[in-house]
Amino acid sequence: MTRTVNAPPAQVFAILADGWSYSDWVVGTTHIRDVEQDWPGPGSRLHHKVGPWPFSLHDSSTVLECVPDRELKIRAGLWPLGEAVVDIVLEPESSGGTRVVMHEDFESGPLLWIRNKVNDLLLHQRNVEALRRLADLAEAQR
Repeated sequence: MTRTVNAPPAQVFAILADGWSYSDWVVGTTHIRDVEQDWPGPGSRLHHKVGPWPFSLHDSSTVLECVPDRELKIRAGLWPLGEAVVDIVLEPESSGGTRVVMHEDFESGPLLWIRNKVNDLLLHQRNVEALRRLADLAEAQR
């Protein structure tokens, strides 16, 4: 999944580095409950709520890798449904903008075992919307 954002990589990364902003752009995240102080350092976590009340789930996501202004890789929890690894790579463009590449894949849980074309399509649409929201936030700060 790819989207060009009309903002420099540092500006886009600033949003990724603000764990409190995740419910603004991550589709399905309804509330951020806490963000560890060293976010987005490797091993740090943010604690979130996913889904509508009364079916919302409390879980956390953990940073696996972080290269400031370049890449953020997270293990996103959705238990009892499973966990996904989300890799977001920022590539500078000659125009001053940023090419954002997002790859998400389930790593464990029932959603891994029932993967099919319908799930892939839903995941694709979710990520299209997440990148649109991320772009809106970054471009509004220009």
